[in-house]
Amino acid sequence: MAGQSRDNSQYVTEGKDEDPIDFEIIELLFFAYRDFTSDPDAILEKSGFGRAHHRVVHFVNREPGMTVADLLDTLKITKQSLARVLKQLIDSGYVRQVTGPEDRRQRMLYTTKEGQALARALAEPQSRRIADALAKTGPGARNVVKRFLTNMRNSATG
Repeated sequence: MAGQSRDNSQYVTEGKDEDPIDFEIIELLFFAYRDFTSDPDAILEKSGFGRAHHRVVHFVNREPGMTVADLLDTLKITKQSLARVLKQLIDSGYVRQVTGPEDRRQRMLYTTKEGQALARALAEPQSRRIADALAKTGPGARNVVKRFLTNMRNSATG
């Protein structure tokens, strides 16, 4: 095969404008996500944590007192997946779990001061990245991006 040219024409999309698959936006989303998560990933790595820990700390910090059931529903993960991550965050002193006042089976979650500091440290570089991108995009960009992301989130998959 060395030295032979390959005919890749079957893989080339003719008339890109007519192709229903928007590879360009798909790739931009891949790269944006990669870069968006890179700063928090570096911070998390120092504690032996990963993106699952980031998501838990983020949502518990944003909604103090949320229940484990609410968190499971928000993250769309299994109880088993959450249990491991939550135990690590509780054992490390970032999250505390409190028995519900009316229902003793209910577990309410709160970030500790350390958890709040971690959530902020993870969000700051992401917030700077967003602010920079919005500033470069121009007036009204924040509303357009919010609408776009909301529509992405709520879109039905064919």
